[in-house]
Amino acid sequence: MTAVTDEDHGKGDTAGKPDGRADGRWDDGLIARRAAEAREVEETAPPTPAEDDAEPQVEAYAPADGPLPTRLDALRELVGLSRARLDRDTLAEAGRVLDEAAARQRLSSRHTVIAVAGATGSGKSTLFNALAGAPISDTGLRRPTTSQPIACSWTDGAAGLLDRLAVPGRLRRRPHPGPAAFDEALQGLVLVDLPDHDSAATEHRDQVDRVLALVDAVIWVVDPEKYADAALHERYLRPLAGHAEVTFVVLNQTDRLPGEAADLVLDDLRRLLDEDGIALGEHGEPGATVMSLSALTGDGVPELREMIGRFVSDRTAATRRLSADVDAAAARLRKVYVAEGRPGLGERAREEFTDRLADAVGAAAAGQAAEREWRRNASRACGTPWLRLWRWYENRGLPGSLDRMGQALTPPEEELTARQRVEQAVRTVADAAADGLPGPWAQAVREAAFSGAQGLPEALDELAVTAGASGASKRGGGTEAGRSTVPQLGGRPPRPPRPKWWPAAVLAQASMTLLQIFGGLWLVGQIIGVLEPGLVTPALIMLAGVVGGPLVEWACAAAIRGPARRYGQDAERRLREAAAGCGRARVLDPVAAELVRYREVRERYVTVTEFSTTGR
Repeated sequence: MTAVTDEDHGKGDTAGKPDGRADGRWDDGLIARRAAEAREVEETAPPTPAEDDAEPQVEAYAPADGPLPTRLDALRELVGLSRARLDRDTLAEAGRVLDEAAARQRLSSRHTVIAVAGATGSGKSTLFNALAGAPISDTGLRRPTTSQPIACSWTDGAAGLLDRLAVPGRLRRRPHPGPAAFDEALQGLVLVDLPDHDSAATEHRDQVDRVLALVDAVIWVVDPEKYADAALHERYLRPLAGHAEVTFVVLNQTDRLPGEAADLVLDDLRRLLDEDGIALGEHGEPGATVMSLSALTGDGVPELREMIGRFVSDRTAATRRLSADVDAAAARLRKVYVAEGRPGLGERAREEFTDRLADAVGAAAAGQAAEREWRRNASRACGTPWLRLWRWYENRGLPGSLDRMGQALTPPEEELTARQRVEQAVRTVADAAADGLPGPWAQAVREAAFSGAQGLPEALDELAVTAGASGASKRGGGTEAGRSTVPQLGGRPPRPPRPKWWPAAVLAQASMTLLQIFGGLWLVGQIIGVLEPGLVTPALIMLAGVVGGPLVEWACAAAIRGPARRYGQDAERRLREAAAGCGRARVLDPVAAELVRYREVRERYVTVTEFSTTGR
């Protein structure tokens, strides 16, 4: 198929008409000469068919030990682990990169697809034709001249790539037979001429955006008038700064600049590219290729063709492009994966959470109540009968007695305060765990904590009672060993078990009581004359009982001080452990699971970003 312009097609119907005819052809100026040149090319050049229909050749896309496959796998896992935590829009770009990478890897790795892009009148189609060695793409004063992408493939097997670019078969060309077509370095090149990126037609700009997202590299053609155009720099060059290694920036139409003006404009262009964040490939460093030429006169075109040949022969353009796409996707995701500092749930935060729960359930108060109850039982068992009789009378029905007060239920406002303490404890530990995390993961941590806290106060009460019952069965003794040793919230603590030495103390107290009774009866018998007088002996016996009873009680009180304290501490510890276990199962473990999930995605993100963009 020959390269015939639209204008040639438009004038072809006039051939053969009688007016203005010279040897059967038009001969009235520029249009006639262009038509004549086109017919001469058609007569002399062998036919160059459109892109062959051969199946695309599939080769190993990248070296097995290269970083790109590892990065793509990590990005795929990253997206999979994040779907439940991040919204679809946040992951859309990463998903697009994965899809495009998979599509590109299924196609020929022998070919390098390079797009020629530029503004209206920049001469990109002229440069395209100069590289192809034939007038494949229309050029002229009519704007826009190029309305659809036109492709020129130097070798077979690129049909799949052009199908991916949606280039119609009628716009697929082969280079004109000549030095350019048979250049060994260009074998595998697929050159695509794009519509103007600043075209007034919206569909043209949409095609440019679509194709630029799919090609392996791009040649930006600028002219001395529009090289600083804000539309070019803000919409394309600056957002694609990370793709510098697959970018060529060509200053065209240098033949219009007098003297050293071309060098001055080229230096200013380099300055603008540097401000855009584009690394320039100078002094052997990787980066964008920047040069000047004139496609019309051919000045500089061989040098560009040589650079493209080296670029194509390397066969890493597609890998570099995909690596740059992965970098760009990772940069967009940085704010949702990179935390400030070292987030996590430290041991101190866990301990503070346990302390708050223990305070909410009254673990310290329960321990003190258990200690008091131990002392009270000891005094009941080891005290004098008269004191026990008095306490029995006191507890019999006096409304202000201590036991009656202990049996009163916890006021509702205290229960409300305990619930508020639990909620405050959950909020505090959730904030501590989420501190420094990116927004979505911090929200996930808080939701996990608040969801687990549902019903936590009730569960704390239930587990506290269960823990107390199990503790009593382990430490219990005597007749009350099976009773709970942890007081229920809002109730009176149960009676603790008696130690083994209490019966001896009770026997001693009973002996002192018997001595008092015996001495008293002896004295009474002497007073009424039943027994012989002698006050000293019964008085001493009675005094021994009177003094010995309190002494036994005091000795028992001193002996039970340590065990009572340990008993109270044990009761507090069991209630604290019950609260800690409940809080850990309902709050800390779900929070820790979310933190582990975040660390997993963070590791994947590090794998995605830790390699260079060279693809080597």
